[in-house]
Amino acid sequence: MSEITKVVLAYSGGLDTSVILRWLQETYRCEVVTYTADLGQGEELEPARAKAESMGIKEIYIDDVREEFVRDFVFPMFRCNTLYEGEYLLGTSIARPLIAKRLVEVAAETGAEAMAHGATGKGNDQVRFELGAYALDPAIKVIAPWREWDLNSREALMAFCQKHQIQVDQKHSGEKSPYSMDANLLHISYEGGVLEDPSQEPESSMWLWSVSPEEAPETPSYVELTYRHGDPVAVDGQPKSPAEILAGLNDLGGRNGIGRVDIIENRYVGMKARGCYETPGGTILLKAHRAMESLTLDRELGHLKDELMPRYAKLIYNGYWWSPERHALQALIDASQTQVNGVVRLKLYKGNVTVVGRWSEADSLYDGNIVTFEDDAGAYDQKDAEGFIKLNALRLKMESRRRESP
Repeated sequence: MSEITKVVLAYSGGLDTSVILRWLQETYRCEVVTYTADLGQGEELEPARAKAESMGIKEIYIDDVREEFVRDFVFPMFRCNTLYEGEYLLGTSIARPLIAKRLVEVAAETGAEAMAHGATGKGNDQVRFELGAYALDPAIKVIAPWREWDLNSREALMAFCQKHQIQVDQKHSGEKSPYSMDANLLHISYEGGVLEDPSQEPESSMWLWSVSPEEAPETPSYVELTYRHGDPVAVDGQPKSPAEILAGLNDLGGRNGIGRVDIIENRYVGMKARGCYETPGGTILLKAHRAMESLTLDRELGHLKDELMPRYAKLIYNGYWWSPERHALQALIDASQTQVNGVVRLKLYKGNVTVVGRWSEADSLYDGNIVTFEDDAGAYDQKDAEGFIKLNALRLKMESRRRESP
């Protein structure tokens, strides 16, 4: 402990990180730098600055990283149509490598030897933060208080605050919140409380970003997304930044009851856990991107991406964003997107996203003259199919004869 004189803490200003801040000061006798990232979680972050100042912190970092988050992390992930275990759009997972990157950068700027986080020993985030930090700075030290201290309950944390005269916001000092939540521009997640019983349906009041499909408008909404090299660049013909696109689709999707999932997922640390997620904009983007690729991407290249996607998703979920294998996969994925250009039109209605049109002036591989059921004027010779079928049937015939032979 004596080797650490300064540590950068991932800080929100809430109960857990406020306790961690004082605990670091007392246990490690070190200077603490706070780092707070604005990932689009929808909360005012200046109170975190005031809270840190009241606890004697001199170096306080509050970053607006919304554009970087969507441009450099969310959009590259969506180029691979990424889903973990078939359902989870990785909203929490994809934010952690950016936070780890900034913690390491702030540590270098301030001369800190260590970084600290508030992730528990039961979850995935401890792995994601620490793998990211070590990949970017092998010499950095990591402090994970939940793996060290004996404050193992909310009551213990509150008692610590009272003992050390740490001001706790009213929302933390009243009745315990039924859920553990995490939010950024891509999603909001819910865990804990009644959700720990997988047989129980979530309360309707839990969902904050979307109306239920039953309460969504009776009239569908339509939206057009313009793609360039696999990334959306405009909505309904209006150019927008990555963060603006995602924020706007979150609002539109939420109003139409889109993006809710309730899943049991396999955590990297070994246990199964239930999570509920709202990802309205991401749900729309996944559907749109696959539609754009269906028109412009070569068949075998698309199938190769589909085969690699589960591996890519697992790398992100397990915290290997900064690994050499993720970089290599990303290079392949990005190379595949050169000609994924065009427009996708979608209909949003009562929780459903339906593709109702797609077009690409320069890069479409769809040829109506070949696929038509009408006279194709010789564009496709149907006699060619006979030899194609016979060649592909040859091994099947050989296998059948072998089975029939005495």
